[in-house]
Amino acid sequence: MKAIILEKPEQFSYADVDEPAKPGPGEALVEVHRVGICGTDVSGYLGKMPFFTYPVIPGHELGVQVVSVGEGVENVQPGDRCSIEPYMDCGDCYACLKGATNCCETLEVIGVHKNGGMCERFLLPARKLHPSAKLTMEQLALVETLAIGCHCVNRADTQANDKVLVIGAGPIGMAAIEFLKVAKAEITVMDMNETRLQFCKDKLGVDHTVVFKNDNTEADRLREVNGGDLPDTVIDATGSHISMSDAFQYCSFTGQVLYVGITTQELSFKHVAIHRPELTIKASRNAVPADFTRIISLIEDGVINTDPWLSHQASYDDFIGEFPKWLKPETGVIKAILKMN
Repeated sequence: MKAIILEKPEQFSYADVDEPAKPGPGEALVEVHRVGICGTDVSGYLGKMPFFTYPVIPGHELGVQVVSVGEGVENVQPGDRCSIEPYMDCGDCYACLKGATNCCETLEVIGVHKNGGMCERFLLPARKLHPSAKLTMEQLALVETLAIGCHCVNRADTQANDKVLVIGAGPIGMAAIEFLKVAKAEITVMDMNETRLQFCKDKLGVDHTVVFKNDNTEADRLREVNGGDLPDTVIDATGSHISMSDAFQYCSFTGQVLYVGITTQELSFKHVAIHRPELTIKASRNAVPADFTRIISLIEDGVINTDPWLSHQASYDDFIGEFPKWLKPETGVIKAILKMN
């Protein structure tokens, strides 16, 4: 069976691996059709992702079709097209029992901690499958990326007309933007890449954009575009410890700063930066099953348009040669997709 293995940072290889076993009780065998490439995959390739295990078969943003199911499986049947919730939780720890399966104490993410979807077929718990008869395989592969943004906006408890700043116009930042739009927030995006900012303006319909120039004028320019006020909520989607340490200066008094990006570095800031304005700090990790169900419905109903997202694709045979090109800003990648089958 064909597979792609990330042997170590910056080294992919094509491989022939064993076929999976027949599904046992509660399991499903799926055929992989589309694999989305996200920041986690890029960080793992570059050796900058703290949770990656090497060697590993990557791939956790997946559009698949059910081949067969084991005893007791009722939520899907052979032939169903599905998105995959890639977070393998124990179901028994304190967080899981509270419903926070995204924060399971022994969580393993397929394609990160254990083998994932860059292969022809694999087994997984059927409860992690979210079917849709309407979505394309490409759309199904986008659901997990969107789920990160969905969960983030839920954590922020965003209300209509809230002023929200998203720092970082990469896929995670854009996923947050999609759900800020659904919440009817007033959205400002800040990034160094003016092409990305123009994409957010033209394709995603954000209200304001601010170019990060690192000249200490950002807060003043944010006030200008927000009617004299700083945002109620700041969502940092950069994964940069420098940006995350500096995010407080862009937030209104009594506001909140929410981290959805991940860094291996320490954050550093003066306590007064959060104490004086009485800020709230939150983290957002992964997503929960209800997020996947909601996203599939929103795409099916046309509330979320996935067309702007799908910018690049490669076949199995071309993937290893194409992947390094996708890391270059000038290629304009929004979301790249591997066509596995």
